[in-house]
Amino acid sequence: MVSETVTAASPAPPAAPPILRRHVTAAVIGNWLEFYDFTVYAFFALQIGDAFFPSGSDFAKLMASLITYGVGFVARPIGAVVIGRYADRAGRKPAMLLSFALMGLALVCLVCVPPFKTIGVAAPILVVLCRLVQGFALGGEVGPTTAYLVEAAPPERRGLYGAWQSASQSLASVSGGLVGVVMAYFLSGPQLAEFGWRIAFAVGALVLPFGFIIRSSLPETKSHAEPALEVHPEDSGILSHWRIILLGLGLITGGTISTYVFIFMTTYAQTTLHMGVKIAFWVTVVNGTAGFTASLAGGALSDRFGRRTLLIWPRLAFLLATLPVFMLVTHNRSASVLLGLMGGLNILANLSGVPALVAITESLRKEIRGVGVATIYAVAVCIFGGTTQPIVAWLGEVTHNPLAIAYYLMAGTAVALVASLLMIETVLPREHRAR
Repeated sequence: MVSETVTAASPAPPAAPPILRRHVTAAVIGNWLEFYDFTVYAFFALQIGDAFFPSGSDFAKLMASLITYGVGFVARPIGAVVIGRYADRAGRKPAMLLSFALMGLALVCLVCVPPFKTIGVAAPILVVLCRLVQGFALGGEVGPTTAYLVEAAPPERRGLYGAWQSASQSLASVSGGLVGVVMAYFLSGPQLAEFGWRIAFAVGALVLPFGFIIRSSLPETKSHAEPALEVHPEDSGILSHWRIILLGLGLITGGTISTYVFIFMTTYAQTTLHMGVKIAFWVTVVNGTAGFTASLAGGALSDRFGRRTLLIWPRLAFLLATLPVFMLVTHNRSASVLLGLMGGLNILANLSGVPALVAITESLRKEIRGVGVATIYAVAVCIFGGTTQPIVAWLGEVTHNPLAIAYYLMAGTAVALVASLLMIETVLPREHRAR
């Protein structure tokens, strides 16, 4: 792998400024809001289906809503390339501001789209257009934000600081779930379908000005010096980058499938387990809380023990635990079992997620890091993020097997485990660094 070093004869670039708490907050709030806007759609898939996709079949409405959700993923690779290259040329900060502004515009438009009964077929068309813009914006968000956090962090704490990328996504799930819980207690089913889901999106819209202002305060990290990474030097040149791209796709594929299966649990609890909407939204809150905690723990532990240790062992435990967990959940169908086991499974999933994204970021040269991370992430999410929920919904419908979702989740995890075993280490364990 090609490492970036500064020779004695070269003038040293200015040292990277230490990342301050307010800078972390600014990056995290922006990332949280963008993922909140994108994922809250999935939490209200049933209600949005009622508003925009009228049909005599509840399953048909759900599938139309989920497919529209998946449309947003189609634009992610385009946004990754366009905004990612902009981040590598103009800087991380302007790229993050562009992504944030586009997401905000699409969000406001989505809140204002009239239902099908008011404007007919124009309603689902406008929803699809809003989702495409959201997908384009979010495709360009992950690369610049992750690069920013890793570049501004102290070298020995890159895992922990990079963990805020994933942790903020979990915060989006928590906040979206809490909004759903509150509305489920105060609104009836027809009211949720008519205007409750709009309130959930409007909550995000209210935060837009605040998020844009604090993100505008970020210092730029692109042009500052970066210490050489402690890596094993067996790979170099373009071969290394192709290896990172292929293994990165495998890692993100597994993480993407698990993420969107957990997001689908709100719908799964209602349609397959036949639980109430309140419990369904509490699943989202529990999963998000577990993901937030495990993301930060995984990042910190990967700084201590190395990225590959956290990539391999929690993922193996997750693979072995998935089927027993779903068997217990579908057999008992109680709220306590569902919430407890899903929270535990989510912890195992997220312990490996952060080291994967940070390792990919560290492995790429700085001048291609923004577009590289964004594209790897966006391509995997485009293929599997947008299709996971329709696929698991369809598998459950045609097989009448509530465990079909577990088998699909295990297949994705197996792909990520193979990639983890082949991934190079990008940071030596702390006890070996002084040797």
